[in-house]
Amino acid sequence: MAPARPAKSADHGQRRASFQRARSHETKRMLVQAAMALWRTNGYATTTVADICTAAGVSKALFYFYFPRKEDVLFEVGVLSTQAAHRTIHTLLTKPYEIQPVISAALIAFERSMSRNPPELIIETILEGYRHEHRLMAESGPPAADTDMFGELFCRAQSDGKLPDSVDVAHLGYLAQTMVSEGARHWAAGAFGHRSFADVVTDDIVALIEGFAARAAR
Repeated sequence: MAPARPAKSADHGQRRASFQRARSHETKRMLVQAAMALWRTNGYATTTVADICTAAGVSKALFYFYFPRKEDVLFEVGVLSTQAAHRTIHTLLTKPYEIQPVISAALIAFERSMSRNPPELIIETILEGYRHEHRLMAESGPPAADTDMFGELFCRAQSDGKLPDSVDVAHLGYLAQTMVSEGARHWAAGAFGHRSFADVVTDDIVALIEGFAARAAR
């Protein structure tokens, strides 16, 4: 009977691959954190890839393995803020919910994450998000409904009867995401005065949803 070496070898290979993925994720996270620390202190425009590599203790070759451009790190910063909103929505949808409070809670989490960065960095992050979106659309068309901030919420709300079946949740999600991006940009520029980002943009998105629902009822 043949020995069970192949199974052991496969198991060892899986453990090694898992370790390499974890190490890769940690290296990428370290680069993002180093970049954010420099941007908060020195500003985005004057910080170079060399500065980020020095702060993170890695080579330029390793940096470019993870990020083809400095701007790609900036996009990753925006992803981190969006992930806070996604986690909030996912958690709230495990319990009885209403759409407006879930939107408000998600945007509060998003605002809290954004607030750690200076206004210049927030604005640059939003603009890079637009550029990234345009590149994706040129390559593969509009994103799916579940890739935006509110995709999970709107799809779930429609299946639960909280949104009419005739509402195009993909388009609704795209418009709501645009309101978030533009709201963040204007908020960072001081356009909202003393009103919080979450308050203003929640009101805007709720008005948008009510408009969709009213049109569906006609």
